[in-house]
Amino acid sequence: MNKGDKFPDLLGTDAQGKEVRLSDYPGKKFALYFYPKDNTPGCTAEACSLNDGLPQLEAKGYQVIGVSKDSAASHTKFIDKYGLRFPLVADTDTSLCQLAGVWQKKKMAGREYMGIVRTTFLLAPDGTVEHIISKVNTKDAANQILDL
Repeated sequence: MNKGDKFPDLLGTDAQGKEVRLSDYPGKKFALYFYPKDNTPGCTAEACSLNDGLPQLEAKGYQVIGVSKDSAASHTKFIDKYGLRFPLVADTDTSLCQLAGVWQKKKMAGREYMGIVRTTFLLAPDGTVEHIISKVNTKDAANQILDL
């Protein structure tokens, strides 16, 4: 996805197995963030930053939605453990990640594998990409969005 591209209305299913659609939030802008894995240090810092900054983000008209390839059960534990107040999409088949262009080859300790490259897309109410944050500051993710 690039600036000006449009995300589909149906993003996937959340931790409760409910479909998550952009149209479920009429008039809202979106902070759609893709992250590698529930309960890892960087992903936890990012989720907690967004959760802590949620009142300010909502005041600016944003609905926060997180996406990873983790299962609904994993998302439920993550939400419960940290009291997250926004939906997490379980993209277990990576179809949304692939559409977004964040499912890429990564390297760690000399090993290559496919994984999610941490990225935040700021969307207009119709799902059009207005801004892409590719260098996410996990500890200050909310302010990174608010400062734009």
